[in-house]
Amino acid sequence: MEEEEPRPGYTSELLRHFADLRDGVHGNAVSRQDKERVFAETVALLDPYARQALGEINDDLLLGTGEILATGIRSAKDGVDATWALTWTEQQDAGISPIMLHAFYGAGFHHPHLRGGTVHDWPLNVFTEQQAAAKLTTLREIASAEVHNLVFQRDYRIIPATVKGHTS
Repeated sequence: MEEEEPRPGYTSELLRHFADLRDGVHGNAVSRQDKERVFAETVALLDPYARQALGEINDDLLLGTGEILATGIRSAKDGVDATWALTWTEQQDAGISPIMLHAFYGAGFHHPHLRGGTVHDWPLNVFTEQQAAAKLTTLREIASAEVHNLVFQRDYRIIPATVKGHTS
C-alpha cells in the first residue's frame, strides 16, 4: 500500500478551515460559546508568535525603540478579538497606526480570522535565486489568502478536497 505524502501545512490549514464551514463547526465546537472558548485558546497559542514577529521588526528595523502592546481576548461590539501592536515614536509623531496583528471572531462569522491593519501588498525586490526561495513563505500566505477569499465569495464547495471529505 502506497503511503500518502503529508500535505504542506498551509493547505492542511485551509482544508481544516473549509471542513469547518462544511460541517458547521470550528474545531469540535458547535455553539457560539464553545467557539469563543476555542478562539480564546487560539489567541493564547498565537501570543508568543505574534510577539516574536513584532519583536523581530522592533529589534531589526526599529532598533529596539518600539513597544509591543497586546490586548488579550476582549469583547468588541461585533464579536470578540485580540490585537498585537508595535508602536514607536516616529509612527506616533506621524499620526499613523501602529503595525497591527488582529485576530477576530465577528458576531456574524462562522469562525475566526486573522489580518493585519493595512496588509494588502508585499514588497517584491527579488534579484537572486536565494531571494526567490525566501519568498516561498510569503507566496504560500498570499495563495492561502486568495483561496480563502474565493471561498468567502462563494462557499467551501469550490474546493474539491473539502467536498470529498479531505480535512487534514
